[in-house]
Amino acid sequence: MLALTRKKDEAIVIGGEIKIRVLGIQGDKVKLGIEAPKECSIYREEIYLQVSQSNKAAVQEVDIDLMKLSELFNIK
Repeated sequence: MLALTRKKDEAIVIGGEIKIRVLGIQGDKVKLGIEAPKECSIYREEIYLQVSQSNKAAVQEVDIDLMKLSELFNIK
């Protein structure tokens, strides 16, 4: 992990296309602004983890349903 120190209004650039700027600092909270291409999805970490877990659960449900379907039609 790369750790950087930035002040208000300073930024970092990732891959030449993503810019993260410190917009403000209040106590222990930092407000960030992110400029990135539209095709780049940006999530808070806790939301990303929830989406990831939901996707994994959905795939497991599909696998179970496919197993039941194959049994119904005697597919091996």
